[in-house]
Amino acid sequence: MIRILIVDDSAFMRKMLSDLFAGESDFIVLDTARNGQDAIDKVKRLKPDLITMDVEMPIMDGIQALETIMREFPTPVVMVSSLTQAGAEATIRALALGAVDFVAKVSGPISNITGISAELIMKCRAAVRANVTRLVLPAAKNIVSAPLPAKQVVLQNDKIVAIGTSTGGPRALQEIITKLPGNLPCGVLIVQHMPPGFTKSLADRLNSIASLTVKEAENNDVIQPGVVFIAPGDYHMTIENNSNKKIIKLNQSPPLGGHRPAVDPMFESVAKVYGDKVVGVILTGMGHDGSKGMQVIKQHRGYNIAEDQSTAVVFGMPKSAIEMGVIDKVAPINTIAAEIIKSVTK
Repeated sequence: MIRILIVDDSAFMRKMLSDLFAGESDFIVLDTARNGQDAIDKVKRLKPDLITMDVEMPIMDGIQALETIMREFPTPVVMVSSLTQAGAEATIRALALGAVDFVAKVSGPISNITGISAELIMKCRAAVRANVTRLVLPAAKNIVSAPLPAKQVVLQNDKIVAIGTSTGGPRALQEIITKLPGNLPCGVLIVQHMPPGFTKSLADRLNSIASLTVKEAENNDVIQPGVVFIAPGDYHMTIENNSNKKIIKLNQSPPLGGHRPAVDPMFESVAKVYGDKVVGVILTGMGHDGSKGMQVIKQHRGYNIAEDQSTAVVFGMPKSAIEMGVIDKVAPINTIAAEIIKSVTK
């Protein structure tokens, strides 16, 4: 049984969420809380297995409460966010602080959970099995990655780093991207399972703390060394050769495995364009998206890295690729940036 604490300042939402979880045989609603301070007090006393956390609340908001909970009582948390820009930015901040996942509720005169009930239940069931580690808060000042020595920087567009991730991805990406030097001699492509709006906030946040340039990808963007492109929510991202340039193509082909963007199309595309010059990286996430694409990378003699189970929030995606026998290196998240640098400079 999953013992859950529901945190929301709206009495209507607390009732809606309580009724939703009470209707599931594997959940027990321990209690509800109306703000962040109330949540911290009840987490300390009740020790729930899982928390759903609203972002915007009086007295103490969800972000402040999450910081304290992850530092003092590490517990799986699923954020319940609004679809506004401010909501997206706060959600990305929450994921960086250790929230396992999020769902975006419909905003209106009264926010409700119409249309997200199945997603919320699914994500909560997955979150309770997540590898939740004690929060280590980021340094107050950004630490700029040291540039690579000039002899290691050969600015040719012959290599590419392609990264795929899902649940737990924003925090994992922050760990990797902030450790890569600004003069990385190749471009980086990322597919993070995330809806529209949130990928822009993710790109902006990473851009503000990394030495590399990070942006949400646009159709016909030219891949450049030292630039990270994140696939926009609701669009698959692939690569094409065009007049000796490698350009990004976005499309809205049907979702794969329920995902758009999906990792597999991006991996398969870079393998066909870059051949043995691909460094593929598969990080934390539910399911098996990316494993077929990594198989294609391997068929083209590229190099594949998977996140180790010891650091993956959810080991599904790396595990699937490892079990297919297409991974060259399994590494904890804190060493993957070094593995990438080694792979693109040799």
